[in-house]
Amino acid sequence: MLMNTHESRLDALRQELKRRGLDGFVVPICDEHMSEYVGAYAQRLPWLTGFAGSAGSAIVLTDPARTPAAAMFTDGRYTIQVREQVDARFYAYESVPQTSHAQWLAEHMPEGAVIGYDAWLHTAHWTRSVDAAIAAKGGKLVAVEGNPIDAVWEDQPLPSPAPALVHAEEFSGQSSEAKRAALAEGLVKRGLDATVVTALDSIAWLLNIRGSDVEHTPVALSYVIAHADGTADLFIAEEKVTPQLQQHLGNSVSILPREGFVAGLECLAGKRVALDPDNAVVAIAHTLNHAGATVIEARDPVVLPKAIKNPVEQQGHRDAQERDGAAVSRFLHWLALEGPKGEVTELSAAARLLGFRQESGDLRDTSFNTISGAGPHAALPHYAVTEESNLTLEPNSVFLCDSGGQYPAGTTDITRTVWIGPGEPSAEVKERFTRVLKGHIALDRVLFPKGTAGSQLDILARHALWQAGLDYAHGTGHGVGSFLGVHEGPQRIAKSGGGQPGTEQALLPGMILSNEPGYYKAGEYGIRIENLVLVVPRAIPGAEGEFYGFETLTFAPIEKRLVDTALLTEEEKAWWNAYHARVNELIGPRLDGAAKTWLEEQCAPL
Repeated sequence: MLMNTHESRLDALRQELKRRGLDGFVVPICDEHMSEYVGAYAQRLPWLTGFAGSAGSAIVLTDPARTPAAAMFTDGRYTIQVREQVDARFYAYESVPQTSHAQWLAEHMPEGAVIGYDAWLHTAHWTRSVDAAIAAKGGKLVAVEGNPIDAVWEDQPLPSPAPALVHAEEFSGQSSEAKRAALAEGLVKRGLDATVVTALDSIAWLLNIRGSDVEHTPVALSYVIAHADGTADLFIAEEKVTPQLQQHLGNSVSILPREGFVAGLECLAGKRVALDPDNAVVAIAHTLNHAGATVIEARDPVVLPKAIKNPVEQQGHRDAQERDGAAVSRFLHWLALEGPKGEVTELSAAARLLGFRQESGDLRDTSFNTISGAGPHAALPHYAVTEESNLTLEPNSVFLCDSGGQYPAGTTDITRTVWIGPGEPSAEVKERFTRVLKGHIALDRVLFPKGTAGSQLDILARHALWQAGLDYAHGTGHGVGSFLGVHEGPQRIAKSGGGQPGTEQALLPGMILSNEPGYYKAGEYGIRIENLVLVVPRAIPGAEGEFYGFETLTFAPIEKRLVDTALLTEEEKAWWNAYHARVNELIGPRLDGAAKTWLEEQCAPL
C-alpha cells in the first residue's frame, strides 16, 4: 500500500509537470529558509518518495519511459536507509557529493529539456551550476510559479500557527537592541544600507525570540530586514504576534505580515543590501535585483556573534547539561537493568530516554530525532528507527544512543555506546571502543594557539584509529546553539576540503562544539562517544601568544565495560578518573536510591 501511494503521487506530479510544459523538476528537502529541519508543510520529498532522512533530494523527469526516469540523491549517512524507504522501481540511487544534480541532469535529461525548480528552495550557487550544466545540452532551467508538488498534495499541512515567544534576557544575556546596534555598526562600516536575514535561527537570536514552528529547533517562521540605523522589519504571520511579542520588540522593530516580505524587498530599491549566498534562496536575490537594489554577497552577520556564546549563555549551557546528564544517567541505569532481559527495543529505549528528559520538568523538545541503534543498526551513524526497522536489543551486543534536548538555557547533544550484558564484550569491540575513547580524550585535552581551525585538530580524534588502519566517515565536531539549532556554524571539526563549510573557521572562545569520534563495522556494530565542549582561554606558563583549550560541558558515565585499560596511557587513565569524579560530583546529587548507587559504581576510578 505504501509503495502504491508513492507511485500514485509520482504519477500525479508527472501529470502536473506535463501540464506546465516541464521535462523535469528538482525536489529538495528544505524550506524557504534553507533550514536543516523543516515544518510539516515543507516535507515535500518525504511525501513524494517515502524517504524519512533529514537530508536528501530527488529529480523527477516527466517521461516515465526514460531510464532512469527519476533519481534519489543522498550522502553516505543514508546509503542503507534510502534503499529501505524509496522504491528502486521508480528511483535510481545516487550518492553525493560524488554525483550532483547538475551532472545527473546533463547525463540523463532529454536534449533541450526544460527543467523546473522552486526558486524559494534553492540558492543562487545551485542555480548557476545547474543552469550551466544543462545549457551545454541545450536545456533550460526555469523557476516555477508555485511548487508543482503543492498543486497535487491534497492534504498538505498548513505552516504552524503557533505564537512566537519571547526569549528572556536571563537566558540570552544580551538585549535585542544591543544585538541590532552591533549589526548596524557593521553595516555602516561596509557602506551597506541593510541586510536580509533569512536563517530562522539567526532571526531568533537577533530578536531574542523563539517558537515551535519547526520540529527540534525552537524557531518561528519569519523574515527580517535589518537596517543600518538599528531598526528592523519582521515579516511574520499575524496570528503568531502576541502583545508580549509587540512589547518585547518595541518601536524599533516593525512587525509586518509574512506575505508582505516580497514587497518589503522591493522597497529596498536603490539600496546596497547584503545577502548570504549560502543561506538565502535565489528568489530573494531575484526580487532585489529586479527592484533595482545592489546585492552584496556576504555571510549572514548574525552567524559569528551567535556562535560565540556570552557568559550568560555559557552558564545556561552548563545548567542545561547537568539537567540533561542526570536524565541520561537515569536512562543508562535503567538500560543496565532492563537491556539484558532481551525485551527492550530501539523504539522503547528512545521512548524511555525521552521520558526521563521530560521528568526533568524543563524540556521543550528533543534537539533531533534520537538515534537508537542496536547491533548492526549502530553501524549506521545517522540511523533513524521506524516501526518497520525496530530491533530488539539483544543480550551481549552493542547499543548506540545519540540524543539531545532543547531547554530554555541551552541545547544538548550526547552519544553513549553501551554493552548490553550479561556476558563480556569481545576483545575486538573493546579494542576499537578504546581507540575511539583515546581520540575523544586527545581532543578534549588539546591546547592550541589562537587562529587554529577545526580542520587542524581533527587528526587528534582519528590518530589512534588510523594506527590500526581504521577511520570513520563523518566529521568529528559541529557547533551547537543556545536553545537553537543542534547543528550550528560556522565552526566545525572535520577533515579539511571536500567542500564542507566551517572546517577553516578559527575556533574562538565562547564557541561550543561536539567531540564525537566513532568507529563503525558494517552489519555488526558501531561506536561513538560524544560530549559537548566550550572553547576557553588557557593560561600556559611561558606561552608566546594566546592559547585556547576546551571545557567539557557534558557529564554522564562512559561505558567502563568496553574499555581495554591496557591500551590507555597513564595520562588517559587520569583523564577518565577526573572526568568521572566530576560526573559523580555534578550528577550524583540529582539522583537517588539505586540509580545513585549505580552512578557511584560507574564513576569509581579505573
